[in-house]
Amino acid sequence: MSADVPDLASLVDVWLDWPETARLLGVTPAKVRTMVRDHELAEAIPVPGKGPRIPADFLQDGLVVKGLAGLLTVLHDNGYDDTEAIAWIFTDAELPGRPIDALRENRGAEVKRRAQALA
Repeated sequence: MSADVPDLASLVDVWLDWPETARLLGVTPAKVRTMVRDHELAEAIPVPGKGPRIPADFLQDGLVVKGLAGLLTVLHDNGYDDTEAIAWIFTDAELPGRPIDALRENRGAEVKRRAQALA
C-alpha cells in the first residue's frame, strides 16, 4: 500500500506492550509475538523509540476481538502492512463508525466485505 499513513498515536487512544498484552490474554510474550507474525494481532510503533505496541481495542474480555484475525489477513493479502492495517481499522470513514468499533460490537461481516473490496 504505502499511502500517507496517519499518525497512529492520535488514532489509537491506548496501546499495550507485549508483556501487558500477554498478561491480558493469559499467554506469554513469545505467544504474542507469534500472534503478530500470524496476523492474529497487529503491532506498530506509535511513538518513535518506544518499541512495538498493540492497540488495546484489539482485546476484549481477555480475548482477541472476534473477526480481527480474518480482517488482518484480508488487509495483508491486499498489500497492507501492520501500520497501514491499524490505520484502516481505526479510520475508515465508509462505515457507520470505525471498523474496530464494528468488530467489538460483533458487526464484522460488513467490515470484512469492505476490506475485501480493496483488492
